[in-house]
Amino acid sequence: MTKLLRAFTVLMLLCVPVLSLAGQEVRNVRAWLAPDNTRLVFDLSGPVEHKLFTLNGPDRVVIDIDDTRLKASLKGLGLEKSPIGDIRYSHRDEGLRVVLDLKDKVRPKSFDLAPNDKYGHRLVVDLAMQAKATVTKTVVPVPGEGGKRDIVVMIDAGHGGEDPGAIGPGGVREKDVVMAIARKLKALVDSKKGYRAVLTRTGDYYISLRGRTAQARKSNADLFVSIHADAFKDPRARGASVWVLSGRGATSEMGRWLARRENSTDLIGGVGSLSLDDKDDVLASVLLDMSMNASRKDSHQVASRIHGNMASFARMHKKHVEQAGFVVLKSPDIPSILVETGFISNPGEARKLKTSSYQKQMAEAIFRGITDHFWSKPPAATYVAWQKQNGKRDAGPRLYKVVSGDTLSVIAQRNGVSLKQLRRANKLSNDRIRVGQVLRIPAG
Repeated sequence: MTKLLRAFTVLMLLCVPVLSLAGQEVRNVRAWLAPDNTRLVFDLSGPVEHKLFTLNGPDRVVIDIDDTRLKASLKGLGLEKSPIGDIRYSHRDEGLRVVLDLKDKVRPKSFDLAPNDKYGHRLVVDLAMQAKATVTKTVVPVPGEGGKRDIVVMIDAGHGGEDPGAIGPGGVREKDVVMAIARKLKALVDSKKGYRAVLTRTGDYYISLRGRTAQARKSNADLFVSIHADAFKDPRARGASVWVLSGRGATSEMGRWLARRENSTDLIGGVGSLSLDDKDDVLASVLLDMSMNASRKDSHQVASRIHGNMASFARMHKKHVEQAGFVVLKSPDIPSILVETGFISNPGEARKLKTSSYQKQMAEAIFRGITDHFWSKPPAATYVAWQKQNGKRDAGPRLYKVVSGDTLSVIAQRNGVSLKQLRRANKLSNDRIRVGQVLRIPAG
């Protein structure tokens, strides 16, 4: 028995170095191209140690991955429009070396990602393009129609790139559905005189949550609309929803802004551009509180209009606008809403969300809510403000289907018309309405 135990021990000791030499494998390589960033993702068989450094003459980025072998192809990654001119590799005793030959200056960084329900271990290499100097011109508005600015709507299609979002029956991906809705919404906004839409992402790539709100600030957006499709472990869950920032989320964001204002070039006040870095604590807190309260009020108003529009054709998860501390809703001076277009994990709603006709309905519901809101409260110096002042609105009557919880006064307020106008347009002698009734909404 003793001899058998000794033999087993020796065998185990011999096997330990053999196992350690087995190392890991790079099983797949994926690339995602954004306008200002290129991301390479190495799918691994297990955790690895790595080191990233740069070399000059010519410019290169080198990634050394310890005790690893490449089992994937580096061809066909679609890097033609990236800062990478060529990608090559070599196996060494220490492991794998990957070299990126560069065409442009970049700021590289790398990090590991632990496994999740979609992917295993990953090594991510990000190449951020170095900003090029640009010359900007200040445009001074002149009196009259031609000198008024557009209302800017930032449309954010959730997820993207290696982050597909929720995946529904048949493999339908949230990132694809919301991108289709976002593009349809952009087309509607751009077709409306006095409006201009900007997409946070124009293709299939990843942008951080803070990066999305930063784009809205950079574009001087008047409204930020983030579009998603919900998911739940129970496929019976269903219903669309509209979200705004909660009070707790607003408080935490105020603290974050006040803590970092001295080291930040960020401004509040939208077009007004008010800096906090030269204000004392009390004044900075008051200014930020005023800005965030005004932003949250406008957010709720436009969200209520969109919620009512969606309820005319879609099942809603709740009868009211919901609140949460989502990061993309936390701009202190930009009204921000998040639209969950339905549960992509629900087979019935997934089938609808895949169709172009339903995507168009969603886009139109959001669009009408946006334009109705800004007609009732147009930002100063905009074409829409000039248009309203001169009584030139080009909108005609619209239809609205009454849902549970509606009252005539709420519908009138939500659509920017008086009760008297609403009664007259629908030949009502009183304020009684019924669920399913279709009302004509007159122009405000």
